Amino acid sequence: MNTPIRRLDSRQPDFDTQLERLLHWQTETDPAVQQTVLAILERVRREGDAAVLEYTRRFDRVEANSLAELEVPQDRLKLALAAIPKDRLLALETAAERIRDHAEHQKLQPWQYRDDLGNLLGQKITPLDRVGLYVPGGRAAYPSSVLMNAIPAKVAGVGELIMTVPAPGGELNDLVLAAAAIARVDRIFQIGGAQAVAALAYGTETIPRVDKIVGPGNIYVATAKKLVFGQVGIDMVAGPSEILIIADGTTDPDWIAMDLFSQAEHDEDAQAILLSPDAEYIGAVATSIERLLPGMERREIIAAALERRGALIRVGDLAEACTLANRIAPEHLELSVAEPEALLPDIRHAGAVFLGSHTAEALGDYCAGPNHVLPTGGTARFSSPLGVYDFQKRTSVIGCTREGASPLAETARILALGEGLTAHARSAAYRIES
Repeated sequence: MNTPIRRLDSRQPDFDTQLERLLHWQTETDPAVQQTVLAILERVRREGDAAVLEYTRRFDRVEANSLAELEVPQDRLKLALAAIPKDRLLALETAAERIRDHAEHQKLQPWQYRDDLGNLLGQKITPLDRVGLYVPGGRAAYPSSVLMNAIPAKVAGVGELIMTVPAPGGELNDLVLAAAAIARVDRIFQIGGAQAVAALAYGTETIPRVDKIVGPGNIYVATAKKLVFGQVGIDMVAGPSEILIIADGTTDPDWIAMDLFSQAEHDEDAQAILLSPDAEYIGAVATSIERLLPGMERREIIAAALERRGALIRVGDLAEACTLANRIAPEHLELSVAEPEALLPDIRHAGAVFLGSHTAEALGDYCAGPNHVLPTGGTARFSSPLGVYDFQKRTSVIGCTREGASPLAETARILALGEGLTAHARSAAYRIES
């Protein structure tokens, strides 16, 4: 199976242009999609349950007389736990335990101190009251996504976690429900699409309004999340999956090829890139790709992704590879080199870094512990993985003593007058000791 994955060399005169073309991803929403989503959001905002029911009948072929009928009872979750194979249940429980343990280390803590004037200053930490979790349905089944989104929220102390998952034709996935049970999701509704996002953002007669919406979805879901941001918080608007591998030639080429496949199989727009200073090794990886691809179950998707946005890039040395990695700011970065810890200080921009040839990115996707919800499209330059901190709020605390307020008030009075805000100045002046 011929796979025309491009081969680039950083010494080529037009390399920068080729790299920019490779990395380019169109983030603008299709105007037709945006108009459709806007109409759905507005109708759900106005009509509540009735609109959600109609869209669920239209898009998911599920008939119900009330939205309450589409809430999944807790007994159904118990049935799912009993129905899935024992090895999968154990795997879910193992992954959940590791994710929960890692999340426990992320909790933000309140702090306070007194300045040299005796004033109390600090920060109060409060979990969000209610969070909505969107989970894809239909042919896609992502129990790992349930664990990665729900467990940090529960560790943070979120009061109520409401999950929505479409069930086309009324079919629910037992693995997804079992994951929800293990992650202690509070309520689940069989709804999906932009209408689910709208219901969570605005609230309906049956579904309470949430403070934040997390979780992946299709273009309609992603567009809806963008449009309701501000009404509620969102985790991020994720683009196609990405993997960047820096390899020095010490890892089996078959391993590298399969790691590239692991992200390319997500969809045809996924990106898989290898950086290596060893031209002969790059050739060996290309040979592995050609040999292994025909045996892959999702070979057509992988081949399309590698052709569209994949690349094998020769660089001058590992230092240049790190410089390029920071420029690309990938979602997943594998340092498949003999001494990965030596390169780690040079990495500034990546969603997650995987150290050494034995640390496959797939381990991070499922069970290593750190979250697999990561910034894409170069946003690792300024964004971080999903974590407990995304479900906690920071509130500033300020408490002035009578003596300590006076010098602060004089400073505030002067600055307020400089800004022309006289009420501010007079309010501060009342606290100045004569």
